[in-house]
Amino acid sequence: MSELIDNRARRIGMLKEIIQHLHKGEAPEAVKLQLREIVRQTSPSEIMAMEQELISGGMPVEEVRSMCDLHSQVTREVLVQLPALSLSPGHPVDTFRRENAAIREVIAKMRAVVAEISARPDSEECRPQTLQLREHANELMDIDKHYQRKEHALFPFLEKHGIAGPSKVMWAKDDEIRAALKRMNQATHDCAPRVVACKNLAATSVLPALSAVEEMIFKEENILLPMSLQTLTENEWAEIWASSPKYGWCLVEPRQGYTPPRNAGASTPAVPNEGTIMMPTGNVTVEQLTSVLSTLPIDLTFVDANDRVAFFTEGPDRIFARSKAIIGRKVQHCHPPSSVDVVDRILDDFRTGRQNVAEFWIDFRGKFVHIRYFAVRDKEGKYLGTVELTQDIARLRQLAGERRLLQYN
Repeated sequence: MSELIDNRARRIGMLKEIIQHLHKGEAPEAVKLQLREIVRQTSPSEIMAMEQELISGGMPVEEVRSMCDLHSQVTREVLVQLPALSLSPGHPVDTFRRENAAIREVIAKMRAVVAEISARPDSEECRPQTLQLREHANELMDIDKHYQRKEHALFPFLEKHGIAGPSKVMWAKDDEIRAALKRMNQATHDCAPRVVACKNLAATSVLPALSAVEEMIFKEENILLPMSLQTLTENEWAEIWASSPKYGWCLVEPRQGYTPPRNAGASTPAVPNEGTIMMPTGNVTVEQLTSVLSTLPIDLTFVDANDRVAFFTEGPDRIFARSKAIIGRKVQHCHPPSSVDVVDRILDDFRTGRQNVAEFWIDFRGKFVHIRYFAVRDKEGKYLGTVELTQDIARLRQLAGERRLLQYN
C-alpha cells in the first residue's frame, strides 16, 4: 500500500477507482478507510486531476457534477488541511478568501435565525425573523459576483494549463447554487410571517441552499484555490487581478497591498507580418476579423480623425451601398450637400468632446433603419475618429415575451 501511495499517478488512479465505486452506489462509509491513507498525502491538484481523468475517460460532466458533493463529503473528513499560503492583501486569492469569510458570516446569521424560529411554537408570528431572513437572502445574492470572477477570470487560465474538466463541474455546481439562492430569495419574500410557514421555508429552501454554498466554499478553499496557486504564474494572477473589477465584489472590497509584476497583462503590439492582430482581449487573424465583421447584421463604417473613410464592412444585406472608391475620401464628400452641415456638426462635437453619440432612425425601403455614430477615443481621451453603425431593427421591434429554448428561424 505504501508503495502505491508514494506514487502520484497511482494515487490519482486509486482515487478515481474509489470515486467510481461511490458513483456506482457503494456506501460512503465503506470507502472512507481506503481513502484515509491516500487522501492523507493527496494534494489539491490530485483531486482536480482525478476529476479530469473521470471526464476524459468518458464520464459525463453532468454525472460528475451530480455526485461531486458526495465524494467531497467523503474526502473532506480525511483531506489534510494544509495551512493557507500567505499572500499580499488584495491578491485575487486573498479577495476570494475574504469573500468566503463574509459569506460564512451571513450563513451563520441565517442559521441563527432559523434556530430561533425552530424553537418557537408553530402558531406564533415571527415578523422580525422573517425580515431578517429576507435581508440575509438578499445579501447572499451577491455571490454571483464571486462566481463570475471565478468562472470568467480564473477558469480560463486553469484551462490554459490543461485543467478543463474540474472547472466545468464546478461551474455547473455554481449554476445550481445560483438557482437555489434565487428560489430561496423569492421564497423568503413570499413567506408569511408565521413560525409554521418559516419552518417549512427553512426545510425546503433556506437550509439546502446554505449547505450548497458551504460545500462550494470548502471546495474552493481546500481544492480550487490551493491548486490554482500551485499552477498559475504571477503574470497570470496579475491578469486576473486586472480583469476582476468588471465583475464586482461579493460583500467585501479587496484590500490594498497587492502589486502585480511590471508590464504584466500589457497588450502585445500588432504583428501584421504574421497575419495576426494581437489585442488586449485576444487575437485574431485578418481573415477571421474580416469574416466576423462581415457576418454581423450591422453595417460598420469607420472615419478616421482626419474625416477620411478608413474602412467599412461588407455584409450580405448592406442597407446603404458602399464602393471601395470611398476609402481615403473625405466623409463630407460621401453625403449629399443638404446633409453635410449635420455631418460637420457631429464630427466637430465628437472632436471637441462635447458629445460622444448621435443616433437617427428612419423608414427606408420597407426597413426600419437605426443609425448610430460613436466617437472613438484612446485611453487618454484623444479623438481617433468616428464609427457609424447601421442596422435594420424592424424585426427586433416586434419581439415580445421570451424565447428560452433553441429554435432556428
